[in-house]
Amino acid sequence: MSQSAMPKAPLSVVIITKNESSRIRECIASAAWADEIIVVDDQSTDDTVQVARELGARVEVRRMDNEGRHRNAAYAMARHEWVFSLDADERITPELEAEIRKVLVEGTPCNGFGVPRKNFVGQYWARWGGMYPSRQLKFFRRDAFKYEEEAEVHPRAIMQDPRGELKSDLIHYTYRDFSDIVAKLDRQTDLEARKWFRENRKVGLPITLYKMVDRFWKSYVTKKGHKDGVVGLFLSVNSGMYQFLTYLKVREMRLGAAKVPA
Repeated sequence: MSQSAMPKAPLSVVIITKNESSRIRECIASAAWADEIIVVDDQSTDDTVQVARELGARVEVRRMDNEGRHRNAAYAMARHEWVFSLDADERITPELEAEIRKVLVEGTPCNGFGVPRKNFVGQYWARWGGMYPSRQLKFFRRDAFKYEEEAEVHPRAIMQDPRGELKSDLIHYTYRDFSDIVAKLDRQTDLEARKWFRENRKVGLPITLYKMVDRFWKSYVTKKGHKDGVVGLFLSVNSGMYQFLTYLKVREMRLGAAKVPA
């Protein structure tokens, strides 16, 4: 009996979207073998929802409050115990599909698996600077996994042990181009700054400059980002700028709040 014909535990693939009509077709196509595909859409204004439905996905519309709560709510919509979390800029490779199928057929004591990702800037695969394998918990038992719901950006993944690691890569088109890197830096530091401001976190210029240089050094030198040439240099600078730009935005918020009459 071929592997594809063997009985297996069913799988739900959950895809988070927001105005992804240019990328959703390839994303869904890479997961077409799954038993269920759910697209949880954050009120797109393009034809993401229409395209997803045409391709047979079940579409649920939910406004994102923050990433952790949004993802947890999306996973709760899955009908099956096993879930693969997929973003519109990610693609499941045939090799990864085969590895997932094997787990679903043979069973496992693990509650979830880390998956290595090939991160791309445009068509360039960024191999260094911490960009690969860049594992994430993507494949898990629905009731044993969740994201923290308090963080506005980069929520922590929480899962009960035991856990495993898959070997095959997930393709991740992280950035369309250099402008996309800058745009994402601006959006993410907006959220990070709001978090720091809400928590009244103590931040000053000396420690910010230290962290900025430290992030750059770790990415470019320690993790050999320089091997990715100008792409690696840009990503390493971007990593350092995350700290500095967040600091500037928090400072701006505090100055603004101080001018508001009591």
